[in-house]
Amino acid sequence: MKTDNSKGIRKTGGGVDLLHGNIVKALLIFAIPLFISNGFQQLYNAVDTMVVGRYLGDVSLAAVGASAAVYELLIGFSLGFGNGLSIVAARGYGSGNEELLKKSVAGSIVVGCGVTVILMVIFRLFLHPLLVLLGTPADILEESYSYISLIALFIGVMFAYNLLAGLLRAIGNSVVPLMFLMLSSILNIVLDLYFIAGLHMGIRGAAAATVIAQGISALLCVLYIAKYCPVLVPRRCHFRVGGHLYKELIGQGLSMGLMMGIVAAGTVILQAGINSLGDYRLIAAQTSARKMQSFCNMPLTSLGLALSTFVSQNRGAGQKERIRRSVRYTNLLSMGWAVIVLLFLSAGGAEWMIKLISGSSEAVILENGARYLRINSMFYIVLGVLFNMRNSLQGLGSKLVPLVSSVIELVGKILFVIFLIPSLGYFGVIICEPVIWCFMCAQLLWSFYRHPYIRKNI
Repeated sequence: MKTDNSKGIRKTGGGVDLLHGNIVKALLIFAIPLFISNGFQQLYNAVDTMVVGRYLGDVSLAAVGASAAVYELLIGFSLGFGNGLSIVAARGYGSGNEELLKKSVAGSIVVGCGVTVILMVIFRLFLHPLLVLLGTPADILEESYSYISLIALFIGVMFAYNLLAGLLRAIGNSVVPLMFLMLSSILNIVLDLYFIAGLHMGIRGAAAATVIAQGISALLCVLYIAKYCPVLVPRRCHFRVGGHLYKELIGQGLSMGLMMGIVAAGTVILQAGINSLGDYRLIAAQTSARKMQSFCNMPLTSLGLALSTFVSQNRGAGQKERIRRSVRYTNLLSMGWAVIVLLFLSAGGAEWMIKLISGSSEAVILENGARYLRINSMFYIVLGVLFNMRNSLQGLGSKLVPLVSSVIELVGKILFVIFLIPSLGYFGVIICEPVIWCFMCAQLLWSFYRHPYIRKNI
């Protein structure tokens, strides 16, 4: 229902109006800053890698690389959990219920603090054994631990930014989090150079630069919300959240956090299968191709993330038809982008991209990396629909179904590593994810159109 109160809070915070007007225009305006933000999120670790390699040498560079899987796990879980909490806030915002919105924010703060403490204890106890389990070479183990342990110790900083950015996106503002992220990324570069080249702090200087830059971006979000978004500032009375809302917040946060964590775990397992092939050139081809594939798919992931907020707000406002249309339009946009990428890669773009990222002239690296991109791009249409269905279900409040899709991905990669990659070689690596995407997409499509809210009065 559109109440006077709902109209009031919709004008707060300078966000995009996702509840009225042209759906495609609103989604694109909201998604473009998310697309740019995804690029800057990836820049943090990339900058650490570049500066460490230049000033500290190959051993330190390998130490950063050895902790990459753990870093992705940290980023994935904190980003997923923060987005999960913000989906509940977006629903309150869309319904026009300011009391519910403020309680959602208060509950998110309490839950976030609790999860941060738990994660700090877990990583304190198990981080070193985890690096050993991942097969980190003995000569770089301690340096790798020195780097990632400092980031893990301050995981609350990483979580705070992702939560605050998620809350701003929940009220339709995706531009301000991007501005602060861009600023902190530049600061990260400056601090990397100062701590490593100037103060000679070694690899922990890179970790410290990351923590400080992320902390400043979180602080800027706090200051902005306090001044310009009073609707997101709870009072003491709002911290009496209630068991039902706490259950919803924890369930939604854990669902998305675990989902992204499971995806990261599947990537680690697949990497083990690639390593088992025993050819460093194939590993280099895969590394290059994966980086380029992430770049090609950033518009798809950004559209999906925008859709989760769009669906959540409109679910709160009771606008079911607007949700159905947004899913249909976003699928068409994703398909259009997928076709453009497919044509580009098929026309020689794949070889150019692999050569650009790898800097190699080795035929095995260039040919296999390009083959990976071309074959995978044939399934980007499926991947785009997969992202949209999963994010739509999250926006509707589904917790288990998106998690099941990640379990399908994990199990599929395990089966490929055990049974298919040993016999098919690198071709098994290439077709692994496209095959899994098809199963995941089918499961998510079925679940979306069988969702009680979508089916009701259809």
